[in-house]
Amino acid sequence: MGEERPGPRERMVISAAQLIRRHGVTATGMREVAVHAGAPRGSLQHYFPGGKEQLVNEAIDWAGRYAGRRIGRFVASLDEPSPSALFAAMVAQWTDEYAAEGFAAGCPVAAATAESAVGGSARAAAAAAFTTWRTPLAEALAGMGVPAARAASLATLMISTLEGAILLARADQDVRPLTTAVRELGPLLDAAVAPAP
Repeated sequence: MGEERPGPRERMVISAAQLIRRHGVTATGMREVAVHAGAPRGSLQHYFPGGKEQLVNEAIDWAGRYAGRRIGRFVASLDEPSPSALFAAMVAQWTDEYAAEGFAAGCPVAAATAESAVGGSARAAAAAAFTTWRTPLAEALAGMGVPAARAASLATLMISTLEGAILLARADQDVRPLTTAVRELGPLLDAAVAPAP
């Protein structure tokens, strides 16, 4: 049996995340989200009585959970799990997308963060989303032999490097910032693995 198609509410949250990653929070309108999701316009008020702010916050939360779940999938797909291989898999998601679809989209959490840097609920939602992504990443690194205290720091470094490389790749319209990040950060990540006793 195939996966169940998400209902209109979830489709609108996912659509909002997809539109935010392309256009940013300010340029993403509620009507546009409804059209993109194939949902009736009247359902916006029903599902999101808090308006655009609620929808944006839920889209950011969804994006953080999506990124966090991807970590387990990446680890499961690795023939020989290592921190550098995990980072390479995280980056490959973006290089593959850019090769297939161009450089129009970035991370919705980063987009929301950039637009809400001065404060507000979107900033808090973005901070929580990064934590939701960083936590399973740190756990995966610890599972590969990185000491727990260092795993949390390296998870922050990996996400920071990836987000910066995404911005540079989009600005340059070239995947080289991403491939450079993998090449340069990989040895540092693998060196953090504690030697076997």
